[in-house]
Amino acid sequence: MRRIVVGISGASGTIYGIRLLEALKQIPDVETHLVMSRWAKENLAIEQTGYTEKQVLALADFVHAEQNMGATIASGSFKHDGMVIIPASMKTLASIATGLGENLIARAADVTLKERRQLIIVPRESPFNQIHLENMLKLAKMGVAIVPPIPAFYNHPQTVDDIVNHTVMKIMDQLQIDTQLGERWEGLAHARQSAQNHETNR
Repeated sequence: MRRIVVGISGASGTIYGIRLLEALKQIPDVETHLVMSRWAKENLAIEQTGYTEKQVLALADFVHAEQNMGATIASGSFKHDGMVIIPASMKTLASIATGLGENLIARAADVTLKERRQLIIVPRESPFNQIHLENMLKLAKMGVAIVPPIPAFYNHPQTVDDIVNHTVMKIMDQLQIDTQLGERWEGLAHARQSAQNHETNR
């Protein structure tokens, strides 16, 4: 059984975290532990994802309250196979980079770092200022994977779901979990043929 910790913070883009939970739920030998911040819940209410808070929480095997610093995932003795913060607010990023650990998302990330386990951060901000970039560089030097949700267009996305799925596929790749959520690059010849087919079908 593989354990994956998922933190959804207060940055815009809660759908990314939701789609990751959906993808992980389809894999029988994956156990998910979710922490959803207060502002993530606020964003969920205004971003029109089509999901209620109850529905999102139901996607995880275990749910931990943001301020529960006594949760299992707050301890290094709790073994897991990776943590993903998706989306990651700049406040959450700063808390991790400085070791502040002000809530369970940041504390679990701190534990992940000290135990040399995999940490993946999906930062959602634009443009980045120097503080944001320095915090990301600091974490990247510690081995943290920084995976901003940047869309690809070689695969001719038709919907927002296509764009979201591509990012989640890249995160699943980082976790070494097979998925076919999106189209992969198959070479220039294939991309040209795909583009021609797309134009023909318009």
